[in-house]
Amino acid sequence: MILFDVKKHVLAPLTLLLVLFLWFAPVSMFHIDGLTVVQQRTIAIFCYAALMWMFEIIPAWATSVSTIVLLLLAVSNKGFTTPELGDLVNFKELMAAFADPIIMLFLGGFVLAIAASKVGLDVYLARILLKPFGTKPQFVLLGFLTLISIMSMFMSNTATAAMMLAFLAPVLKTLPVEGGGRVSLALSIPIAANIGGLGTPIGTPPNAIAIGQLASNGIEVGFGAWMIRFVPVVIIMILFSWWLLQVLFPFKTKKIEIVIGGSCKKDWKFWTVTITFIGTILLWMTGEITKLNSNVVALIPFAIFALLGIFERDDFAKIDWHVLWMVAGGFALGTALNKTGLAAALVEAIPFGSWSAVAVLVIAGLLGWLLSNFIANSSAANLLVPILAVVGTAMSENLAGMGGVTTLLVCVAASTSFAMLFPISTPPNAIASSTGMIKTHDMTVVGLIVGLLGIAVSYVVVLLFPF
Repeated sequence: MILFDVKKHVLAPLTLLLVLFLWFAPVSMFHIDGLTVVQQRTIAIFCYAALMWMFEIIPAWATSVSTIVLLLLAVSNKGFTTPELGDLVNFKELMAAFADPIIMLFLGGFVLAIAASKVGLDVYLARILLKPFGTKPQFVLLGFLTLISIMSMFMSNTATAAMMLAFLAPVLKTLPVEGGGRVSLALSIPIAANIGGLGTPIGTPPNAIAIGQLASNGIEVGFGAWMIRFVPVVIIMILFSWWLLQVLFPFKTKKIEIVIGGSCKKDWKFWTVTITFIGTILLWMTGEITKLNSNVVALIPFAIFALLGIFERDDFAKIDWHVLWMVAGGFALGTALNKTGLAAALVEAIPFGSWSAVAVLVIAGLLGWLLSNFIANSSAANLLVPILAVVGTAMSENLAGMGGVTTLLVCVAASTSFAMLFPISTPPNAIASSTGMIKTHDMTVVGLIVGLLGIAVSYVVVLLFPF
């Protein structure tokens, strides 16, 4: 029996037909003055990427890689298109997306996380940081929210959620079915993992996507500058989530024992990784003083661990390469929009400058949040950020009093981190849902309250303290 696959048999052909139509339709159909064939092909490729990311017809990283190849073939100076059809993009600029400085920042973050896991630093931190919270259920809940959010700032939120679930699983089974203790602790995993990723530029891909786009616009956002604004947001939302979970799902038991297994040998490797970890974070946070670029700092631990044999050849397989290639696709799209002149053409065709700055900020944030509840937040950011960069540039005068295009892109990136309505919204949500102890309705209620409040708090902080 052959199963009918909607993505394969319906969405994929429809996407292909639409892209081909946009590719071969008369240029006059678009009603954009001076639109070139190269710009038209860029529109078609953008549509291809958007639909592939939205419907997840193929893996997000595969969409990004194929998008870059299509751009190289169709709109670069080394493809099959001639200059007579419009301004072409230097092929090196498109291929540079694979090694963008922001990609290196993420790579360094992955290496740090892998090294920490190899020497048991993550387990050691879990034991140390949870110990002060004792055995009272409400404080154990706060401990997990705090620990997961901190770890998610520097590690993959998916890996953090999976590890913490391993610690929590035996405890969840011992809690009484009646009462909300199980639900509170299980929900603490995705809530803290999603919120915590907002705290640093490497915490989640949308942060890096926004920073990378701003860098291409000549606007530098430092590691420390990001943390100064968003770590307080994380703290506020973690404390609010702690209160909300206790109100909605109160504990019935009076004591919880958390036993964290795993080995941690405090040898020279452990201390090397620990000191390097701390040193790297300090360098990231003091970039304004040291003048060291955070992307450069990210490669320091990589070099140290490689030289000392802590990071070995087999460890390359543990790097989330799919995340890096997925982010690269968004950078390449942004480059194509600008270098082909399509961004400028759209600015002239659509009167963005006459729109209300407040309306654009609010709608963009809500759109990013809504999309991210149904597709990967990195895919949503890849889709929205290049377009919003154009919008922000077009209405720069209106946005000037609110921090300009930086506020727009940063707030959209922040909004995607609060998308946690359903089990499909984020990997941490799916991991928590796998316990079987959370009803989708409960996840949606909490996700709606925390998500909308989190977006509001993020906007207030960024507007009060613009970059």
